[in-house]
Amino acid sequence: MSTATVSSAIKDGNRRTLFSKRFKSQWWRHLLGIISVVFAAFPLVYVLSASLSPGGTLTGSNQLFSKIDFSNYAKLMSDPVRPYGQWYLNTIVIAALTAIFTVFLGALAAYTFSRMRFKGRRGGLLSLMLVQMFPQLLTVVAIFLLLTWLGDVYPVLGIGSRLALIMVYLGGALGSNTYLMYGFFNTVPQSLDESAMVDGAGHARIFFTIILPLVAPILAVVGLLSFITSFTEYVVASVVLGADPHTSTLAIGLYQYVSTETSSNWGVFAAGAVLAALPPMVLFLWLQKYIVSGLTGGAIK
Repeated sequence: MSTATVSSAIKDGNRRTLFSKRFKSQWWRHLLGIISVVFAAFPLVYVLSASLSPGGTLTGSNQLFSKIDFSNYAKLMSDPVRPYGQWYLNTIVIAALTAIFTVFLGALAAYTFSRMRFKGRRGGLLSLMLVQMFPQLLTVVAIFLLLTWLGDVYPVLGIGSRLALIMVYLGGALGSNTYLMYGFFNTVPQSLDESAMVDGAGHARIFFTIILPLVAPILAVVGLLSFITSFTEYVVASVVLGADPHTSTLAIGLYQYVSTETSSNWGVFAAGAVLAALPPMVLFLWLQKYIVSGLTGGAIK
């Protein structure tokens, strides 16, 4: 037996011994991790099984994947009364535009509070915190009355308008996101701004060419959170958009499958939920490398 083979065998034995020692001392962590994964994955697996079950009830999915049938997906896509494709498009457009403008406007406000000194700056930051203590749900009646009045003057901003819903989402998310970005912007040394100003750069050039690339993690986090929130929101969307099936979002439309006692079809609802989960999941996987640093970086200051 060669020396290399003996050395390799010794290394393998040492690794196995080290692994066994670690497992014996930290077995409870592995057990807790397995339980957490099962707890988090079971609802997802159950909904997927329900979407593939030919029956229209959730109880038919108690035996996971006992029957696999794609009839629920066919019904979902072929229902002329409930245009799922239109709901999907409406939701993606609303969520994407809300996320983009939330990131842009929040970054502008955070840069202003972080880099500029003006009268009312502290009061403005405190006001943002106080306003965000009240949930947007409390303003539903006020939003409805405001949009009803605006619709008489500017129909594009009235009840039933998707643009109006985007404006409502922007107003509700701007405060908390601005304060979240503000903490991250403070971690960027102001010496970079001063050096750029010495070279003749203005605030706009500093903001777009220097600051934004350095704060990309928090921009990704805010965009992701804004997209998911507006993608899944129901209460405000149902009030603003009304009952028109062509302007509804996925949250409003899918609720129609289970809202009436005599026509509940949980299989089709589960199929729609599975397809609706794809955009947030893809966006999350795409931006996950920024999430940890974006959420924790602003806590330094």
